[in-house]
Amino acid sequence: MAACASFVKLNASSSNWIGQQSFAQPRGSSSSRLTRSRVALPIRAGAYTDELVKTAKTIASPGRGILAIDESNATCGKRLASIGLDNTEVNRQAYRQLLLTTPGLGEYISGSILFEETLYQSTTDGKKFVDCLKDENIVPGIKVDKGLVPLPGSNNESWCQGLDGLASRSAEYYKQGARFAKWRTVVSIPCGPSALAVKEAAWGLARYAAISQDNGLVPIVEPEILLDGDHPIERTLEVAEKVWSEVFFYLAQNNVVFEGILLKPSMVTPGAEHKNKADPETIAKYTLTMLKRRVPPAVPGIMFLSGGQSEAEATLNLNAMNQSPNPWHVSFSYARALQNSVLKTWQGRPENVTAAQTSLLIRAKANSLAQLGRYSAEGESEEAKKGMFVKGYTY
Repeated sequence: MAACASFVKLNASSSNWIGQQSFAQPRGSSSSRLTRSRVALPIRAGAYTDELVKTAKTIASPGRGILAIDESNATCGKRLASIGLDNTEVNRQAYRQLLLTTPGLGEYISGSILFEETLYQSTTDGKKFVDCLKDENIVPGIKVDKGLVPLPGSNNESWCQGLDGLASRSAEYYKQGARFAKWRTVVSIPCGPSALAVKEAAWGLARYAAISQDNGLVPIVEPEILLDGDHPIERTLEVAEKVWSEVFFYLAQNNVVFEGILLKPSMVTPGAEHKNKADPETIAKYTLTMLKRRVPPAVPGIMFLSGGQSEAEATLNLNAMNQSPNPWHVSFSYARALQNSVLKTWQGRPENVTAAQTSLLIRAKANSLAQLGRYSAEGESEEAKKGMFVKGYTY
């Protein structure tokens, strides 16, 4: 309760700060009249504005979404270990080559988020992975954050590092062919969340977004609200609204062009340990309520993360959200919910590559249909229905 109270105080103090510092002039004063008559408009996004808007619209195209394969080397190693492979660059390259060279992938996938290692890699035949994506009309993206670290003064919470040197790194990523970026930070409901953690998450995302746009990269804004906890769906909605309110406040403060960003929110669900699960229609109702209250229609795309849901759950929930028109392109940016079946089919064996690629296309097509509101779970495998939630998950 103390954390919640401090959150309210933060919002109040933020509002007071705005009034005292920016607009508090005596009525009738010459300064007040001057301010009203001469307002300086900020320069927004600079030379890349048109390109940013075009890139965002390309990614947010009908029936398509994002394949997220930006796991760190350590996390990719965990995935490989699940099928008995060592965590070597050769094995990571082989797995990502399987994914990125899947024939026809561009029909369902509009963008792919890569880890830095992958952005600079090529296939075993010498073709750059970036070019493999471009040939399928898939926009290459890059994970730019440097991961979560403990946030001093908080309730055992985290903050996301990576702003130092981000401008120069982003410029290099652009030269390599990346056209969008991703920065993931997290908010934990069991930990409060504290006002400090929410403000830090929002400010970090806003600074990253401004720097990305300044270097030609469309920023994906991702404050993931973790599934951990036994709270009801109403509590998730409450926290999500507070977090996104803060995020958009700071995005505006940093003059970020809303038409040139994409969002990667969590779906509004009960905590993973809550006694009652919510059906797709309920999740859609609460999630869309949050989005309509907090997200301007200028934002072109909402690319949901799966957050430990099963492959089938993530697809069903997305489908439910597309049963009626939305102000934005409502789609997916899935990692495990696209890759789980692929890994289990592949098993690290060259003779299984084609079957594994077929498995990827099946999941990508299912989510493409969900983006269009036309998905049916009929015929889904039992494997696709298995949950992938991991308490305290990091990557």
